[in-house]
This record gives sequence, C-alpha cells and structure tokens, in this order.
Amino acid sequence: MHLLGSGLLLLLWPGRQYKELLDNFTLYHTPVYVDAIGDYTGTVLYKKTGNGEIFSHQKRVKKAENNCTLSINPLQLVPSRIEESQSVTATCLLNFACFEYDIKLHWSLEELDSTLPSIYNSAFLSTDKVSTQSTLMFRPQWTHHGKTLSCQVLHSSKVLSEETVQLDVKHRPKLEIEVNPREAIVMKGEFVIMTCQVTSSNPEHKTISWLKDGILMKEQQQPTLTLPKVTKETDGTYVCQASNDVGLGRSKEVNLKVLYAPEPSMVQIHPSPAEEGKSVELICVSLANPAAKNYTWYHNGNKILGKTEEKFWISTLLLEHAGNYSCSAENIYGHGQSGQSAELDVQYPPKEVTVVIQNTLIREGDSVKLFCRYHSSNPDVISYNWRYGNFWNKTSTEVLWVHKVAWDTPPITCEACNQWCSESSPISLDVQYAPRNVKIVQITPRSEIHAGNWVLLRCDFSQSHPKEVHFFWKKNGSLLKEGRELVFNSISPEDAGNYSCSINNSIGQTTSKIWRLQVLYAPRRLRVSFTPADRVMEGRKAALTCESDANPPASHYSWFDWNNQDLQYDGQTLRLEPLQIKHSGSYWCQGSNRLGMGESPPSTLTVYYSPETLGRRAAIGIGSCLGVIILAIWGMKFQQHRKRAQSRQGLQENSSNQSFFVQNKKVRRMPLSEGPHSLGCYNPVIEDSISYATLRFPETDAPSTGDSGTSEMQRPLPNSDDSVTYSVVQKRHVGDYENVVPDLSEDEGIHYSELVKFGVGERSQAREDVEYVTLKH
Repeated sequence: MHLLGSGLLLLLWPGRQYKELLDNFTLYHTPVYVDAIGDYTGTVLYKKTGNGEIFSHQKRVKKAENNCTLSINPLQLVPSRIEESQSVTATCLLNFACFEYDIKLHWSLEELDSTLPSIYNSAFLSTDKVSTQSTLMFRPQWTHHGKTLSCQVLHSSKVLSEETVQLDVKHRPKLEIEVNPREAIVMKGEFVIMTCQVTSSNPEHKTISWLKDGILMKEQQQPTLTLPKVTKETDGTYVCQASNDVGLGRSKEVNLKVLYAPEPSMVQIHPSPAEEGKSVELICVSLANPAAKNYTWYHNGNKILGKTEEKFWISTLLLEHAGNYSCSAENIYGHGQSGQSAELDVQYPPKEVTVVIQNTLIREGDSVKLFCRYHSSNPDVISYNWRYGNFWNKTSTEVLWVHKVAWDTPPITCEACNQWCSESSPISLDVQYAPRNVKIVQITPRSEIHAGNWVLLRCDFSQSHPKEVHFFWKKNGSLLKEGRELVFNSISPEDAGNYSCSINNSIGQTTSKIWRLQVLYAPRRLRVSFTPADRVMEGRKAALTCESDANPPASHYSWFDWNNQDLQYDGQTLRLEPLQIKHSGSYWCQGSNRLGMGESPPSTLTVYYSPETLGRRAAIGIGSCLGVIILAIWGMKFQQHRKRAQSRQGLQENSSNQSFFVQNKKVRRMPLSEGPHSLGCYNPVIEDSISYATLRFPETDAPSTGDSGTSEMQRPLPNSDDSVTYSVVQKRHVGDYENVVPDLSEDEGIHYSELVKFGVGERSQAREDVEYVTLKH
C-alpha cells in the first residue's frame, strides 16, 4: 500500500515472509508506548482495519491513486567547466530509499573505463532524509566532448527512470599532419606537401604554426607547408601546433626522410699526428641517405684489400703505415666519389734518452755538470726538460749545471722532446752529507702524555753519509744529555717544554725541529683575581676571574661564596653588576677539565660605601645623636626650671606691690636693636605659630620722673637678679593679654616670652643664665 504524507512518500508492504498485505495497520506521528495498555498512543495519521481506512482530519496523509514513478533529480557536475584529464564529480540523486525494494543507480558513458572512474553509492532512510545517491568521479578525455552521460534507476534490470547530461569538455586543439607522399620518404629534388588538420578544438583554435627539429619556422604560419625540391637540409622532424583558451596543442611528429647517393667522401684520422706503436682510427665520412654500406680504402693511391668498412683500424702503428689515405662510399642509390685525401704522419718520441754525469766524486755543496743524450728522434728534438724533486728546468741545450748540490738531491731525469717527450732513466748523485730528517719520536706512551707517566723519547733520523753519528739532547735551548733516548720515569708538568736533538757525523751536524712536550694534568694552582681591584665602591662593576694552571685548559667552572653556596654559574669570569654592600665577602672557584678538578683558596672582595651613601648614613647618625642630646638637655633644663620656679615663687611672695603684664605681640619679629629692655628671640622653624611677649616689672623704690631716673632704671643694679627665662607657651590666639587664658589643647602654638625685672633694692643673687621651659596647659 502506498501512503503519501506531507512531503513524504510511504511505501507499505508486508515483510518477505508474508504473501499478502496487512489487514490492520495504524500509522502514528510521534508515538509513545504505554505499558499499562500495552500499546502505542499518539497522533493517528492513518488507520486501516477490516472495515475500511481512516485518514487524519488534518489531511496530512492521503492515498495515491496510482503507483509512483521514481524520478531522478537533474545530474549535478562539479566543476561546471569541464577540461580534459581534470577530475569531475557527477552526482545522481533519487529522493527515494527502501532497503526492501531493490533499486540501483547505473552510470553510462562511452569509453567510461578510460576515464579511471570511481563510483560511490549511498542510501539514507530516516525521518530527516530519504534518498539514494550515486557519485561518479572520472577524468573525461577530449573524445568525450559532446557525448552523453546518463544515470539510470534499475529495478531487476528494468529501467525505471533515466537522467542524462551532454558533456562539454574543454580541450586543447587536436592536430594531425597529412603528408604527400604519405610515407614522408622522397628522393632529393622531389616535391613535398604537408597539411595540418585540426580534428577537434574546444573552444576554437587560433593561428597554426610549424616547427622543424624543435625550432619554430617563422615564415610558415599556414595550415599547408610546401617544400619544393627537397634537399638533404630539408630532412628532419616536423610538427604543427595551434592554441586556444585551454592551451597549446601539437600534432605527432612527422619524420621527413630525403634519400640521395653518397656525396664525395673525406678521411678523418684519430689521433693526428699519430705516434708509433699506438693505435689509430681512420673514418670515411660521406653524407648519404640511406647511409653507405660499402667503402673502398686507398693508401698512397693503392687500393687496400679487405677494408670495406666505414672505419679503418690500425692497432699498432708502424713507420710503414705513414702516407696519404682516401676512401669512397656506396649505397643503393649510387657510388660516391673519393674526396680529398688525409696524411697519416707517424711520429715517435726521441729514443734511448740517458743522463751522463761528468763529475766522479760529489760532496754536498759541489757543482755538477750533466748531459742529456738520445739515439734518434722524429721530428727532431727541440727542447730538454730536467727534473729532480720539485725542480723543473726547461732548456734548449742538452747541458744542465747543478750548483751547490744538496745532500738530498733526488734522482735526476731528463726529457728530450719533439712533439712528444722521452724520459731517461733516473740517475742518483752519490752526495756525502750530514745526518738528515732528524726528528724526535715519542715511543711511550703512544697517545697523550699525562702527569706521572713513564715517557720514552727517541732521536731518529732517516739517513747519514757517512753513517757514524753521535746524539745530543737539548731542552729550551740548553744541553740536557747525550744518547739516542730520553727517559722520564714519572713525568711532571715541569718537564714540559721545547725539546730538540742533534746528530753529527764527519760532514756536519743536523738538529731536529723543536718538539713540544705537552704534559696533560688536571687544574691546579687555582686563584681568584678581581678586576679592577679587590676593593670596589658600591654601584660599580666587578669581574672575578678563576685563573688556573691546567692542560688542557679548564673547560668548566663553578663559583662559591663565603657560605660555600654554589652561585650556579659555570663561566670562567663571574661579573657582579651593580655592586652592593652585600656582595662583600670571600669567593672561591672550582675548575675542571677531562682529567680532573681543582679548587682555589678563598679570596675576599670588599665593597665600600659610596660618598652618597656615607652622606646619608652620616646625616642619619648625626640627626639621631642630636636628637638624643636635645632630649637630654631638655630633661636637664626642665629639672632646673622646676627648682627655679619653686625658688621664684617664694621670692614673689616676699615682694610687695609688685605686678606684671604680658602684652601679646602676635607674629612679630623683634629685632635685637629695639632696645636693651627688649630681649626677644625668633625661631624661624615655627614662624607660623610664634608670638612674642615682653614682661616688664613696674619700678619700685626708684624715681618716677626725670631723665636721671630713667637712666637709673635702665642701668642694671649691682645685686639685681638679671636672669631671663624664655618660656615656650602653648596657647590659643584670643584676647590681648595672656593673664586670662581659656583652656588650650596641646601643641597648638608656640610663644616666646621675655621676662625683664626692674627695680632697686636688695635682691637675692641669681645665676646669669637662660632657661627654656615648655609649659603646656
């Protein structure tokens, strides 16, 4: 039974084990199984019973009148522009899928196998998607242009539906060359026509051009290439080409062969000139097409029998082979002429070359005369080459002088040269000389020398003439001992140095090269050096260098401070920047090489204060000392003031009719020149809260008028108490007089009061001093 839902095609049929359709069937939307009733509940879209069929009232399901046709969606090609040999993906999509209904999507295209196809089939059956899809991946060729690609829906080999698309394959021009004559083989002087035909091009091609042997023929840009009266130069490979928007297309190569009889031949000789006893090759060169198969050779005009090949080979050249050679060639089209002959010049180097010595007895430093002689030569000898060791002398004469002959003069040879050179056998000069190649040989140990090893050195030499010799050893230029061997039972670093040995005979003495004796040992004698010095001012730089005596030199270093704490630095030089006081202390280092490790004794670095730091610390120290001193003075003065206040209270009680006033002069600076009766003091530090007060006592027992009385009053009495007390009074700035003062808070203002007592009569003696008292109320 076929049911159609909203955008959904339902194909309903019984399972394969049933032969008839179901009589009872219910289609739910979003069903839920209820255990209590043992059945599903949900929105009923369709229900079939024995009594009939029921559709949902929303008409979401209806019955199709006829069977459905499975239509394929239009074929999709990716990319949309198709070029030859490029990968293309074609998709065939059917909005249908049912695993019980056997359908298959089948692709069809001419010569599909040549495109290396890959087909992927897939089916989807779910509430979200129902489809059957086939994807074809292939590489279309230019021959598929205009061909039809089809996708068919098959059910039991029956075509249910089909969708096609015509391929538009873009490709370069496809060219062919038509040759007349067809075989492209012509005789010299005949006529040849080549036509370039475009068999296919998508899009249309542009101008046609021709190439010969890979080189563009600029004057030939027409589809037809005409070659009248071909020559051997016309022979070659021809190609035509054309291009379009896709690219450049070329035809297959056409090999044009021009046939002709052999041309006049010539002889090539390798090598030339030829040397006696060596091999030589003669080649008969004659251009022909086809190539010549038969050759005739001539020596001095006489035919050489048995030689019919292109190449004439002489393995061992003799003098009788010299002369003029010529040849002729022949192919199926004719017999060529013999061209210009070639001369075979058989030459040889000088023969039996020898060196003759004039001197009979030779000592080192003598002059020796030598002759270079030979038996015969062709051509004549033109130069002589003398060689001994690295010395090479070329001369035009046969004589060689060797002045101040050396002891090691190597064997001497001479060459007599024409075009080739012949060398004589070497001859050695019997030169008497002092010992040679003197050298020091390390016998034991064979490798490195470590401190404590047993070491054996031997003075060796290569040769001496005469052979009786004596040996001497020197160290650092000073004679050490005689004898061929030098032994160190337990070598130490102090034994290292420059050694040499000397060997002498009756001719002279020879000394070896300086031989450096190196003794390897672990680091020792380590010390720490300071740069610029071991006393450095703070804020500057200091460099600590770990110096050591080691061979090989120390390769790794470790640094430690006065607490033996590892500073985690492995360089030879430890840099401290900027220096601080805390950097003062002892430092020591360790150095190691592959033989061991050593350590230095501690060295002390002193970092002293800079002038700026000393100034700050001095200021703090002086300030602290002054504070302590001021506190001590204030305490002493306070005690003295209490005692004087008690004494003054008793004095005032004994005075009669005496009174004083304190006149408040706010924020007034009283200069010292104001008069002898006013002795105020100004403190600039607390200027903003200072009041000056002058205390005056009314005169008693003295005249009240007259200048003399005034003068008397102003003059100090002999026995009067002229002491002055400066009091720092804490007060509020209210009122004109300080006799009546309200309660004041502490530390609100400072006042200086000057107390001056006037009068006559006997008064108690008082110390002439000043007391500072701080009164707070």
